[in-house]
Amino acid sequence: MDAIKMINYLIGLLFVAAYAYQFLYIPLSLFGKEKKKDTEIREHDYAVLICARNEEEVIGDLLDSIAAQDYPAEHIHCFVMADNCTDATAEAAVKHGAAVFERFNNREVGKGYALNELLKKIPEDVASKIKGYFVFDADNLLKKDYFTQMNKKVCEGNELITSYRNSKNYSHNWISAAYALWFLRESRYLNYPRYLCAGSGAVSGTGFYFSRAIAEENGGWPYHLLTEDIEFSADQILKGRKIAFCREAELYDEQPVTFTHSYKQRLRWAKGYFQVFQKYGKALIAGALRGSFACYDMLNTIMPAFFLSALSLLLNGICLLCSLKDPNALLTVLQSLGETLRSVYLMFCVLGAITTFSEWKKIDCPPLKKILYIFSFPLFMMTYLPIALLSLFTSVSWEPIPHTFSRKRLYREAKGRS
Repeated sequence: MDAIKMINYLIGLLFVAAYAYQFLYIPLSLFGKEKKKDTEIREHDYAVLICARNEEEVIGDLLDSIAAQDYPAEHIHCFVMADNCTDATAEAAVKHGAAVFERFNNREVGKGYALNELLKKIPEDVASKIKGYFVFDADNLLKKDYFTQMNKKVCEGNELITSYRNSKNYSHNWISAAYALWFLRESRYLNYPRYLCAGSGAVSGTGFYFSRAIAEENGGWPYHLLTEDIEFSADQILKGRKIAFCREAELYDEQPVTFTHSYKQRLRWAKGYFQVFQKYGKALIAGALRGSFACYDMLNTIMPAFFLSALSLLLNGICLLCSLKDPNALLTVLQSLGETLRSVYLMFCVLGAITTFSEWKKIDCPPLKKILYIFSFPLFMMTYLPIALLSLFTSVSWEPIPHTFSRKRLYREAKGRS
């Protein structure tokens, strides 16, 4: 059974070969300098798109944070699609100044469908004068200068921009912290270095901008897979566009706090990644073979890690079954499997630690918890593999994740403790 050690070693080498460049992103992010462009700044008009389902608790906070921007309010036009809501989301959005539309459709379910319909609802007098669209989730909050910073990137000529994704409930528990830590890492150590070396970032769910020209070219929002953000990113990269990154534009997102909700969300994400690979995989491979690093990078985002992890799990499982009657062989297999799991755990610990310490001041969490969550982060990430495997054999549909961390709720909880 020494063969299993060699198998795990070879799979490890394939991992390194596929993802070594992402480790090179770390020093680039830490020591690289963004070239400042001498650009004339104009105050453009923008439409804000928010698709919300039963989020009356939080949507007012987002709209208030948009109203509080240091960017001229007359240039920001907020539109909300209350999508299959059974609560007072529409009323709450109207109360906080948005133009609201309602949608009831149980066949075409998901954010992509709601976005497409919302784009068609925007009045012509607004659509004709805006530069582009911002997409937010109802649970988001924006830093005061978010639009000012993003507008600078638009004035530099960028048609696609994603922003820095922080969390508003990092300290709640190890699950919310793991999500938040991953998105912080994605912002600082993936999208930022990609931008520094003139590559393309990737849109991650919320907090992004696309130009009116792109919307008109697409005829709306034609992305309806379970991970419409990754589908959008892959399609735009294949069209030769680059997704820029604005590190100074900071957004705060609410993360799931129960494993049940996390499981449902990540099951959908995993299934969505397979859908994207099925639809765009061949084109991305062809683009990578033609020398497009952006295609190679996007391809790595959606597939190799799962494939190599599943292959390792399969081969280790076969060897484990074959060695059950031989104690020495069984011990060898278990030792090799243990070494592999330890290596994966340590790798995520290192990534978590680097992100935690470099983004320390941006993380709203007690210091001791910040340290402890470095060690729970790998456990969360390692649960992705069984969830992804299960998604292959499970019918997955879009389900809303509850968002309730509003200022009103926090005030009520604080008052109850006093």
